[in-house]
Amino acid sequence: MFTYKMPEEKGIKSENIKKYVEILEKAGLSTHNVVISRGNDIVYENYWAPFHKDFLHRQYSVSKSFVGIAVGFLIQDGKLKLDDKIADFYDEAYVEGCGEMMKKQTIRNMLMMSTGHGDEYSSWFSCKPQDRVKHYFETGNKGFCKIPGSSFLYDSTGSFVLGALVEKITGMPFMEYLRIKMFDKIGVSKEAHCLKCPGGASWGDSAVMCTATDLLKVARFTMNYGKWNGEQLLDEKYLRDATSNLIPTAPTSDHPSEYGYGYLIWKTQQDGFFFNGMGCQFAICVPHKDIIMIYNGDNQGMASAKTIIIDNFFDLIVDTADDSTEVNEKAYKELCNYSKELKLMYAKGDKTSPMAEKINGKKFVLEENAMGISYVKFTFEGDEGTIEYENAQGEKSFKFGFGKNVFGKFPQEGYAKETGSFFVPGHYYKCAVSAEWQSNNTLYLNVQAIDDYFGRLHMYFQFMDENTISVVMKKTAEDFFNEYRGRATGYVK
Repeated sequence: MFTYKMPEEKGIKSENIKKYVEILEKAGLSTHNVVISRGNDIVYENYWAPFHKDFLHRQYSVSKSFVGIAVGFLIQDGKLKLDDKIADFYDEAYVEGCGEMMKKQTIRNMLMMSTGHGDEYSSWFSCKPQDRVKHYFETGNKGFCKIPGSSFLYDSTGSFVLGALVEKITGMPFMEYLRIKMFDKIGVSKEAHCLKCPGGASWGDSAVMCTATDLLKVARFTMNYGKWNGEQLLDEKYLRDATSNLIPTAPTSDHPSEYGYGYLIWKTQQDGFFFNGMGCQFAICVPHKDIIMIYNGDNQGMASAKTIIIDNFFDLIVDTADDSTEVNEKAYKELCNYSKELKLMYAKGDKTSPMAEKINGKKFVLEENAMGISYVKFTFEGDEGTIEYENAQGEKSFKFGFGKNVFGKFPQEGYAKETGSFFVPGHYYKCAVSAEWQSNNTLYLNVQAIDDYFGRLHMYFQFMDENTISVVMKKTAEDFFNEYRGRATGYVK
């Protein structure tokens, strides 16, 4: 369906796209891809190396919007109603003791995040249940803080349970159901899939894996209100409702928005809507300008990232788009030349310090600490370095680069793979690591997990002198890097 055109052919200025991307870069965002389309034409598509067009990107909570579409197809097929109660679809072994409030909770409540069952009562990473669906009902007798349908309260696991319900009714993974109903017709890649949760259901609130252009096609389908190549695949009214402001999201939400919420889809300014995922996974749709932007990256822990990405998109791209078609080949060439040099974000501070030579090869023995790290050791060679250390899993090491990323695998064994929260022996996440000297005596390592799971690890090493070290480690990742949180002090002995 999509063709490629120069931005000016669709009323968008190449220089404005370049300004936009420059703002993302100046802000230090970890951007993986940006795709901009108008109508059925892609006017900008770029991937920050090593990411590429065929990369199956973890979409995090964008996945919820996929679930919302799947629910719409079930309703269209007559297998589900908005006012059906979720508890009625599960036997007593699941719903026993879940509480009267949860027994009143409807499909509509769950689509609109108005369940009353907040995330703080259904967190599953720490308790690691064998069946996440059952865990949701088990916490239903204590998790309710309001009447279902009364107001917005972000309930991530509720959307997961909706996806699991789609699978219970259809007898297949919800992504396979979507493939039958729409994916094959709109050209979503065969490789698109969803990771799993304990109990076997798809991780429908967080783990759809698809390409940027797959996401663009689903967003386009949604902005077409279910129509594709002249065929109405999904009920138009359902998708118009899904993309409407059905419920205000403040004041009970930890995700405040003045624009509201539909059916697992967020509203934006100018009566737009977007699929919204952690770390800044966005499919932003602006119907009145017929513009869609796909943004993927990993900006977890950066509070300003969402505002930078969305507000500047509206200011520079949406608001300036018009009906002109005059080509500016010079500006387009400048945009292309600039874009092809873009690489995954890396630490850009000082590459050298007099301290590097003084500590090179020294072993700093750490006092007892929450991370269980017994020592650290650094070696430097040119624009790269190696950190060695020992923790509960044994001796480990990885490389880092100054003025660049060094790509490899993070040495902590066993982080989850196909099923969330499950330990996987012999499994290691791909990562990109860069470093900078933030001062003459402070070394910072920026670790980016770039696998099926994204996350950031920030490691700070302050050398009080050449024989004394202070360590601080922080992480912004969903359910890993947990071993790398804390402080320590150490000495050369």
